[in-house]
Amino acid sequence: MTMSTSRARRLEQASPWILLVATVLIWQLLCSGLGVSEFIFPSPWSIAQALGEHGRTIAGHAWRTFWVTMAGFGLSIVVGVLLGFLIGSSRVAYTAVYPLMTAFNALPKAAFVPILVVWFGIGVGPAVLTAFLISFFPIMVNIATGLATLEPELEDVLRVLGARRWDVLVKVGLPRSMPYFYGSLKVAITLAFVGTTVSEMTAANEGIGYLLISAGSSMQMGLAFAGLVVVGAMAMAMYELFSVVERRTTGWAHRGSQGH
Repeated sequence: MTMSTSRARRLEQASPWILLVATVLIWQLLCSGLGVSEFIFPSPWSIAQALGEHGRTIAGHAWRTFWVTMAGFGLSIVVGVLLGFLIGSSRVAYTAVYPLMTAFNALPKAAFVPILVVWFGIGVGPAVLTAFLISFFPIMVNIATGLATLEPELEDVLRVLGARRWDVLVKVGLPRSMPYFYGSLKVAITLAFVGTTVSEMTAANEGIGYLLISAGSSMQMGLAFAGLVVVGAMAMAMYELFSVVERRTTGWAHRGSQGH
């Protein structure tokens, strides 16, 4: 490995942090230089002050949002994988179910929150189910795509060698779908946080969504933006976790990343 290659890789790894720092600095300079009111658009410094001043309160709401999101996300993994396997393993199921699931995914999930409140009351139930409803579709689609696009020639060779349809799906199709699966997890986890936060804004008395409504109604914009920053940080942390697991378990599918 040459020195220039090593530097390029270090720069690539540091680029997200460089961009983040640059964005925060420009944001702060614009707010200070233009004299933007804190009630309209708080600066990073005022957001940091809100994090320090209300840290314990924010942490409590963040923990509630996190575990509720993980509950809904875990449910979405189970249902998404099962439905994806069912749809991807059968051409008839793929043709019949996929359009219906696509139509369901087009429905605004926020519209389900009032219905879920009627069914389950205000609290954890609507938030978990909203996180699930908004995040299972990418998992289902990617698993189904990975199985449905299995090369016919490869399947024919395996069948000639004596492999049953089940063996082909489980021993070849599912491993081949793993890169699709991890890609869907990184998308779905961010959607799950969106679903939880949206539900908490209308059907909860705690959580980051509830904090956003409370802070906004009392004109504490620094606190509201601090809540948004915490949600973004949690989503980014989970995204990076799945990226690490993906590189460790599916390195064969990412030749260019081997050596990072």
